[in-house]
Amino acid sequence: MTLTADHKRPTSADQPWSAAELIALDERWSTHNYHPLPVVIAEAEGAWVTDVDSRRYLDLLAGYSALNFGHRHPALIAAATEQLSRLTLTSRAFHHDQLGLFCRELAQLTGTDLVLPMNSGAEAVESALKVARKWAYRVKGVPDGTAEIVVAGSNFHGRTTTIISFSNDPLARNDFGPYTPGFAMARYGDIRALESVITDRTAAVLIEPIQGEAGVIVPPAGYLRDVRRICDEYNVLLIADEIQSGLARTGTLFALDHEGVRADLYTLGKALGGGILPVSAVVGSRAVLGVLKPGEHGSTFGGNPLACAVGRAVVRLLETGEYQERSRVLGKHLHRRLGELVGRGVAEVRGRGLWAGVEIAPGGPTARQVSESLMERGVLCKETQDTTLRVAPPLVITKEELDHGIDAIAGVLVGR
Repeated sequence: MTLTADHKRPTSADQPWSAAELIALDERWSTHNYHPLPVVIAEAEGAWVTDVDSRRYLDLLAGYSALNFGHRHPALIAAATEQLSRLTLTSRAFHHDQLGLFCRELAQLTGTDLVLPMNSGAEAVESALKVARKWAYRVKGVPDGTAEIVVAGSNFHGRTTTIISFSNDPLARNDFGPYTPGFAMARYGDIRALESVITDRTAAVLIEPIQGEAGVIVPPAGYLRDVRRICDEYNVLLIADEIQSGLARTGTLFALDHEGVRADLYTLGKALGGGILPVSAVVGSRAVLGVLKPGEHGSTFGGNPLACAVGRAVVRLLETGEYQERSRVLGKHLHRRLGELVGRGVAEVRGRGLWAGVEIAPGGPTARQVSESLMERGVLCKETQDTTLRVAPPLVITKEELDHGIDAIAGVLVGR
């Protein structure tokens, strides 16, 4: 069924919208800044989603880690529902009864002193950059207006104008200048390259412990420890972007934990909102976050009562260690089974925990084609770059469900 020229339905309003109609509406009325698979999801629970035609799919993407606890986790839905019945927003012009509790509980979970609540992950990164610059001027003594942040090549930290200014991805960067100055770039995983761009004006090193958008790239062993050592040696802050890699995704609370490294600031997001609403935060030491004074930074919705109530429920789930353990155990199984495909349509498998980048062998299908074939088999996944399939299921997935998804990947790439 097609839509009329003015895109009003030619049929009764009681008739359900078809997938084709809904996709046509998206194509007509929404800006084309995404390229989604042609599936229209209407319901979800746990690791499964259901489309408007009542077909079920296994979710192996989990909202890029925003759904670490699965779709509609009962504890998170209960916390949101209870808070919705009482109070949703006050703005930070007033105190409310959830903010202090959320900040204390998140700080205690992460072993930090202070919490700066925001909304999106990109806002958390922007906030950390501002804090690092002010720290450089007020504490380190960098001349005003000259502070630099060192970043890694092939990074992904969001899509604001400042953040894409230090991206080397043409798709994210081109045609959006002029760009924000004050950044230096070093090749990811190369500690000598990193040290070579550190100067007296360097305020911080901003880094992803695992680069997700670049293809789930894990740095060489010891690299993150060396980054910490260099930051200490040159009196530079270490900012860890754990928006995708954190909150149990890799089998530990933070991906940095695999090397026993602590950051001065962590940026958090995605899973912190439990798949219900955007919740992000910068967490870190009082010596660094304490440089902010009233009026210097803020957000109308940052730290709102509903966000704090959901965030507190997320913290309670993480405090048990259950999801870190699930990611560790099932992650070993995931990587073992995907590793069996190397040389059989797969060139390499990268990642940690329940997070894998499946590099498709040269001469094979594109990652987009693999994603489309998986969709036909009832499994939802997504490409990152042209040759990498990103696998990041909800941490509530069972071993049987995980095997179902891996079997589908093998069926597409190996033909079994």
